[in-house]
Amino acid sequence: MELNFRKDPSILGNVVDAMADGLFTVDAGGRIVAWSLGAERITGYAGSEVVGRSCRVFEGPDCKGFATLSELLDGTCRTRDGTCEQECKLFAKDGRELYLHGRMRVVAGSDGRVAGAVVTFSDLTEFLRANERIALLEEQTKSRDAIDKIVGRGAAMREVFRRIRLAAAGDVTVFLSGDTGTGKELAARAIHSLSARKDRPFLAVNCSAIPESLLESVLFGHVKGAFTGATRDQIGVFEEADGGTLFLDEIGDTTPLTQLKLLRALQEREVQRVGDSHPRRVNVRLVTATNKDLRAMVAASLFREDFFYRIHVFAIEMPRLRDRREDIPLLTHSFIDQLASEYHKPVKGIARDALQRLVDHDWPGNVRELRNALEHAFVLVEGETIMLLDLPVELRSPAPAALDVDAAPNPTAARLSSDELHERGRILDALALARGNKTQAAKLLGTSRVTLWKKLRKFRLDTPDRRRRSANLTS
Repeated sequence: MELNFRKDPSILGNVVDAMADGLFTVDAGGRIVAWSLGAERITGYAGSEVVGRSCRVFEGPDCKGFATLSELLDGTCRTRDGTCEQECKLFAKDGRELYLHGRMRVVAGSDGRVAGAVVTFSDLTEFLRANERIALLEEQTKSRDAIDKIVGRGAAMREVFRRIRLAAAGDVTVFLSGDTGTGKELAARAIHSLSARKDRPFLAVNCSAIPESLLESVLFGHVKGAFTGATRDQIGVFEEADGGTLFLDEIGDTTPLTQLKLLRALQEREVQRVGDSHPRRVNVRLVTATNKDLRAMVAASLFREDFFYRIHVFAIEMPRLRDRREDIPLLTHSFIDQLASEYHKPVKGIARDALQRLVDHDWPGNVRELRNALEHAFVLVEGETIMLLDLPVELRSPAPAALDVDAAPNPTAARLSSDELHERGRILDALALARGNKTQAAKLLGTSRVTLWKKLRKFRLDTPDRRRRSANLTS
């Protein structure tokens, strides 16, 4: 027997029923004509329960079912080739929530009129739930490590740790303030990780990074057709974080209208998707943060006063790095350990003068800037110790104007490789910082004086003219 379903259509029924995917057909009015065994396995509904009924039977509250199919049949939804793909949600016979990916094709009769449609659908439920579990576990892992990632032993940070633990013990709305780069998101994750919500989602949104026209949809979600490009229902972060913690960074950049909607969500503990009239209950602990002076903004009518007091229930101020210089060595060694693993370099420490320069710097970018400076050093470092010359140029003391060690043209430089040019530049920087003292320059470079002399000759930096200038500076 040749199982060629194109030659023998009677075989098609067996082929269709053997498919893992579900398949059904409808007539021009959208009534179900045939229902495969695969469709029965996925949904739990037998053919006898659905054949003859409208394909809209699967619709319900917060459940669109195969609504797009009806729109294809009546011409409301037009496609070039009469086909459409749709991700949809419906409820199985036993009440389970199913997530399906459907493929629909309109079929025309011999007269060219719509005769009905063929629909196949795949069950994505377990796949999506597995991905959700993985994402949730990743977030929970990040959050559980957050308290350990906040480094500090000084008085300012001990107060921060105390207030984080107090906030975590309750369920109040938390307001984090502080300059950019002080670790506000890390503090928010620490609060979540120590709280009773630690096994539920932690979601973070940077309000300033999202256009105002899209922020409401990101926060509260939207329904299909709510605006151009809204091709399907989408939940917002409030619903995604249900039972957990939602961190809204840069809250000072939101508009009064968004603040009003957030205020309602906090007071009523419910959200309403864009384009929908049905409110949804949510249980979310809100943590907000900003580097702006919200009190001044309230006084200038740039920030809603009622919203300010609603989010300013329990405040934690993250101190600037220059206000806790005693923590800089601890932070530095912590970042070195992290970066050594990331860059696969055997770096174990930092030279004393380089560390002192880090302690003395003002750090307008705070902890984030410190990490960036050390990451810069990891690109340049040779050996196990970060030297002063490995740090970004703005962290080194400016070279004295009188020592123009590279002023004279050097024809050798034009013939050097990129690595040799880099090495020559490091030597020139060291000589400048050491004001021509070669012993000190050798220490800055982490090499011996003899090796430095060899390098000077190699790069023709030890000319008589340069020796005279160095002698004048060190005399």
